[in-house]
Amino acid sequence: MQELQSIMETLSGWVWGPYMLVLIVGTGVFLTFRLLFWQFRMLPFAFKQVFGKHPNKKDTGDISQFASLMTALSATIGTGNIAGVATACVLGGPGAVFWMWMTALFGMATKYGEGVLAVKYRIKNEKGEMSGGPMYYIERGLKWKWLALIFALFGTLASFGIGSSVQSNTVALAVQNSMGIQTWVTGLIITALSALVILGGIKTISKASSVIVPVMAVGYVAGGLIIIFNNLELVGPALKMIFTYAFTGEAAVGGAIGAAIRYGVARGVFSNEAGMGSAPIAAAAAKTDHPARQGLVSMTGTFIDTIIVCSITGIVLVMGYIMAGNSFGGQTGAVLTISAFDKLLPGVGGWIVTLGIIFFAYSTILGWSYYGEKCCTYLLGEKYVLLYRLIYIASVFIGCIATLDLVWLFADTFNGLMAVPNLIALLLLSGVIAKESKDFIARRKSGELY
Repeated sequence: MQELQSIMETLSGWVWGPYMLVLIVGTGVFLTFRLLFWQFRMLPFAFKQVFGKHPNKKDTGDISQFASLMTALSATIGTGNIAGVATACVLGGPGAVFWMWMTALFGMATKYGEGVLAVKYRIKNEKGEMSGGPMYYIERGLKWKWLALIFALFGTLASFGIGSSVQSNTVALAVQNSMGIQTWVTGLIITALSALVILGGIKTISKASSVIVPVMAVGYVAGGLIIIFNNLELVGPALKMIFTYAFTGEAAVGGAIGAAIRYGVARGVFSNEAGMGSAPIAAAAAKTDHPARQGLVSMTGTFIDTIIVCSITGIVLVMGYIMAGNSFGGQTGAVLTISAFDKLLPGVGGWIVTLGIIFFAYSTILGWSYYGEKCCTYLLGEKYVLLYRLIYIASVFIGCIATLDLVWLFADTFNGLMAVPNLIALLLLSGVIAKESKDFIARRKSGELY
């Protein structure tokens, strides 16, 4: 077992090493220039699509654009927004927050491209539901069935780890530490709650996500903003430190600027999942009249996840770092975030983070169940849907009572491996993305589309 863990540690280190990070960020940079900075020019319009009214009654799909975004965000906004940001700050220094922002800004172009291709190449399955995502645009766009199968395999395996076991374990330990409740008790509760939603399929998952995601995100951000406004004298120094240390590497591991960049980029990608290929699976189910419109909705997810939610965590952590005399006190992960919130908002701050962990992790379990299900059915067919759901639900309980060091490594590795086929497709199909973008603008100008 120790030998297997050593092998997985080496593989995980390679998968999430500098070459992968360059490929992920490089794809976002390439698409940004290929699309002439589309994500910045169209961001206001994109948010209007998410929260505005849609007059077109001829949209095809299973769920609304808002519901598809909430489903994607339910899987995206997770423990990485709390524990991941803290880890980046400890290993990369306060400057890592800046590089998380840069990753998100370019990642918006990646997420846009994923949304466009998801709708462009989606199909209607045997049940009359929409199915799409990297496996479909790889098969139908690139005509590479073998690469599509590889993506689906990695996606299925990753779902049992990063989507269920790891998330439920995080909740169980957080509840045990804060409330003294045994992990198996938490396991029974969270497994039952997961089963109630997951067994209902995408429409039930999207309905639950449309309630949970806005509430949890607004609650967490509100708590962070209260801390920021109550400690305004620390905001200026914190922002100055983030921007300064991003280019000096101070407070990073070994004092190297490379550490700030590496950990900022790595945690940014892990948090918003731009390029991973997971979010377009949910995007494919959206009711929309054009691939580009859904692409715009999809890219707002990266903005919400990193530029808003992760920024709250990062700024509060750096404020706490300054208050403690430029020290994180030897803490890291969720423990550090809880400590920083509790220090700056005594009595309430720690509970905001604890509740955030519970709801963030639970929503991730729901969102990833849909991702894994679609990958599994692509591999084995629709008749295995129920079997997959039951195994996935069981893995939620197992995660609460198991020691997951090895599972973390498997999950992290397969999650990273998902990105390779997806990024290849995004680069090779970038011409299709650009063409659909131009077509959308032209048809809106002619009045054909609203």
